Amino acid sequence: MPRIEHVALWTHDLAGDGYRNAAKDFDSCFLDFDGGARLEIMRSGWLDLADAAAGAQRRGLTHLAICVGSEDEVNALTKRLAEDGYQVLDGPRRTGDGCYESVVHDPDGNRVEVTS
Repeated sequence: MPRIEHVALWTHDLAGDGYRNAAKDFDSCFLDFDGGARLEIMRSGWLDLADAAAGAQRRGLTHLAICVGSEDEVNALTKRLAEDGYQVLDGPRRTGDGCYESVVHDPDGNRVEVTS
């Protein structure tokens, strides 16, 4: 059965332990989720990564959704992220299609949906 193994994102500021290739000035780390999907966060010292305004809607990957299991967990994580200085764009709320979610910016201005 096909499944998504991982989604990868570039960042300018990689936090956490992971893989380091000093010869290529490249770092990455994986975040593992229940069910096997992973998120790879990468940093490169030699790529000229194009910046976009924080939260800009653009073609391609527009957001990443992470399921935390319940509405209470969405509320708690959203509150924690706001207290830690991350911009909460929306919610927590129930969307028109029935999802319970909030939307926050990650440190690079990418949209992350926190869902139940």
